[in-house]
Order: sequence, then C-alpha cells, then structure tokens
Amino acid sequence: MDPVLNSGDTAWMLISTALIMLMTVPGVALFYGGLTKKQNVLNTMFLSLIAFAITSIVWVLYGYQFAFGQDILMGLIGNPTNLLFNGIGVDSLARLAPTIPTTVFIAFQMTFAAITIALISGAIVERMKFSSWMVFVLLWVSLVYVPIAHWVWGGGFLAQLGALDFAGGTVVHINSGMAALALAILLGRRKNSSLLPHHLGYSVIGAAFLWFGWFGFNAGSALTAGGLAGSAFIVTNTAAAAGMISWLIIDYLKTGKPTLLGAISGGIAGLVAITPAAGFVTVQAAVIIGLVTSAVSYFAISYLKPRFGYDDALDVFGIHGMSGMWGAIATGLFAAPFINSLGTGVFYGNPGQLVTQIIAIVVVMAYSFLVTLILGKIIDRTLGLRVKHKEEIEGLDTNLHDESGYRI
Repeated sequence: MDPVLNSGDTAWMLISTALIMLMTVPGVALFYGGLTKKQNVLNTMFLSLIAFAITSIVWVLYGYQFAFGQDILMGLIGNPTNLLFNGIGVDSLARLAPTIPTTVFIAFQMTFAAITIALISGAIVERMKFSSWMVFVLLWVSLVYVPIAHWVWGGGFLAQLGALDFAGGTVVHINSGMAALALAILLGRRKNSSLLPHHLGYSVIGAAFLWFGWFGFNAGSALTAGGLAGSAFIVTNTAAAAGMISWLIIDYLKTGKPTLLGAISGGIAGLVAITPAAGFVTVQAAVIIGLVTSAVSYFAISYLKPRFGYDDALDVFGIHGMSGMWGAIATGLFAAPFINSLGTGVFYGNPGQLVTQIIAIVVVMAYSFLVTLILGKIIDRTLGLRVKHKEEIEGLDTNLHDESGYRI
C-alpha cells in the first residue's frame, strides 16, 4: 500500500518543530544568559542565536542529505542525493516518516541539529572568540553531528546494531556533552571561573521554555499524532518533575536549603535522561529515571569537575553528557515491548540491549570528543580560540559586539 499524507500527523509535526525552535531561542539563550556574568549576557545569548542560523543553512544545503540519505559506506554516512535542496518536491513524503511531507521532516530534524550545537556553547561562555565560534558551528555540525545522526537515526551502523535512541540521548546530549568537555579543556579555565548568575530569573524562564519545547522534542519523535506520542509526552513530564524533586532533596541533604538553580538543573537533567527512553518506557520507569539522573549529574558537577579541573562553565557535560549516558543505559534497562515493539530491555528479557546501548554510548563519546578536539586545535592554530585577557576581564558584550545588556 502506497504511503498517504496524514494531515493530523503533519499538523503535529509542524507544531513540534516550532516547539523545538523555542528550545534554542529563547530557551537555551535565556537559560545560559541568566547564568553568566552581566557583562557577557548578550554574547552568551548570541552564541545560541547564530548557531541556529548557521545550522539552518548547513542542514538544508547538505546536512540532512548526508544524515538521512540511503546508507552507503558500511553504515558511516548517507547518500547525499538532493544536495542544495534540489529535487525535493512540495508533495513528496518523508522516507522515514511516510505520513508527513519531506520538507516537514527536514525542518523537524534541523531543529535537533541546531539545539545540539547551541547546548555546547554553555561550556565556553565568557572566553571564546565569536568569529571562532561561528567557524566551529559550521565545521562541527558538518563533521560531527551529521555522521552521528546518520549512525543512530539515518540507518547507519549503530541503528543496524539495534541501538535505541528515541529522541537524542546519544545524538544530542552525549554528543554535545562530550564536545563541550573537549572545548572546555582546550580553552582552559576562565579568569574568574565561579558560577555567579547575574539574573536567575532569565534562567527560570529559559528552563520553562525548554520544558515546554521538550514535548515537541520527545513526543514529536513519534513522528505521528497517536498513542506513542501521548506516551512520550507523559513520561517526559514525569521524568522532569522527578528530576527536579530529586535535586531539591540533594540540596536539602547537602546544604539544608532548596535552591532555585538546583530545581531547574534537576528538571533539565530529568528531561535529558528521559529523551532516549521517551518512546520506550512506562511512567513508573520514568519516575526512576528522573530520580536517579539528578544524583548522576550532581556527582559530576560537585565531584568530577573539581577533581579534574576542567572549566565547563555552565555544566554542559555534567548535565547533558552524564544524564544522557544514564538515559541511554536506562533505555537498555527499562524499554518495554508493549510500549514500543522496537525496544525490549533487560527487565523484559533482553540483556543484550544493554550491551548495545553501551557500545553506542562509547562510540559517540569517543568520536565526538576526539573530532571536537581536532577541530578546536585547527581553529586555535588559525583563528585562535580565546579572546584577549583584557576583553575577558572587561566582558565580551562591549568588546566583541559594542553592545551592553544593561544601561544603568
């Protein structure tokens, strides 16, 4: 039977695409912007905005074609037909989502690429050249995000192996977390590496946009407007709530006081962890995933970061990288075949799925970290990565953009 366009699916996917766009700008921009020092707020927001713009162009010209083209080269990359958007008709249906137009599927996947690179910016705020960031975005999306998206979602070798990643635990969160760690190591520590949020209210608004948009991120990854989307929607909210509560419990145990920063950090950690599992697990599993993930991320931020001395400024690795790893592992544990026939985890009789998940985690971690290091080194040798000492001390808003977030 030939595929037929479904207007309900198409409407839901258009809405989901718009929701994910809100995750990047204003979501990530506000979330990160509020956490930085006031003299860097505009630069921090600008990093997300320009990342969205550059990725939008890369994706339609060639990124989508390599990521989601028919598999070639032993599962490493897709066949880049339709380069420069040629040959993609208004009425053509997506190969991997045959009830929606190809154009809608391309736009939906573009938003995933854009937020992945925007997330990385949290590790390098207050000290990276804006021009170097623009070049990095272009190269990283092309050489890191596109291949990994193909491996996991486009029919590449990890998909053939049976790796489960419903909405981006490996492709988005582990990938961005490892790249953030690599860049943070290359750039070195800031002159003042303390976390001094200048406007936590911005971050709360940003976190709210992220939570809101995440329903498009996870439920939209069902690619249809049906029961699976509804299941992904409810487990997404459940895990986020559990993550927030868990982080507050840790706050109470450690300091005796709940913190708003801890609450939004826990909520984001819960959202990250449920992302790969959203279309595979029950609500009960989502509670466990959310409760555990805050402990995982808290450990990374409070112990691993000071122990190894890397300056991941806004804890991209600690939250996205570490919670992404836990989420991918949890998918291998809790995937329930009665939720989605494509996934069966350890607790439903398939211990091999956990092994497959670990392989996918290790592959994505290694590739993202190593290629990011190489790209960073090349940019550092040519353009330079880090701003001048004077610019860093005085702030990037006035020195790099001749603008200021506040006229007081």
